[in-house]
Amino acid sequence: MFRDFINNATLVVAVASWLVAQFIKLVTFAVREKKFDYGFLFRLGGMPSSHTASAAACATSVGLREGMGSPVFAVAMGMLALIMIDAQSVRRAAGVQARLLNQMAEEFYRDHKFSPEKLVEFLGHTRAEVFLGALLGIAIALLIHGAFPDWALGL
Repeated sequence: MFRDFINNATLVVAVASWLVAQFIKLVTFAVREKKFDYGFLFRLGGMPSSHTASAAACATSVGLREGMGSPVFAVAMGMLALIMIDAQSVRRAAGVQARLLNQMAEEFYRDHKFSPEKLVEFLGHTRAEVFLGALLGIAIALLIHGAFPDWALGL
């Protein structure tokens, strides 16, 4: 089973892109806040979008392996488009709403001694975060496919 995973270049580039994006977020946070938080590796949102990076790497790998005119590449591109739209619109709107609800709960708490449970505010992405996630995923897929062409093509 592990061998199948390692031999699936498309899956490997998708996971590698997600890991690189999360590591970039972790390092950026550590430099900006001057503290190291491993939990940041698993948080949603931030620059670049790891979901988009992973989906873009997957779609790029499928295109390189199966051809840009293949039906499976079309499906991969459709999924990439959905993930990018979701990341920068639906999930971003949920994050904005969570921030507003948290502000309302804080005001209510001050007046009524109520202990509110905070909602996660950092859910979505800006267009720049999504765009850079896509570029990162494409770059990693091209880099891995270029560095290991026989393995990446399953030869």
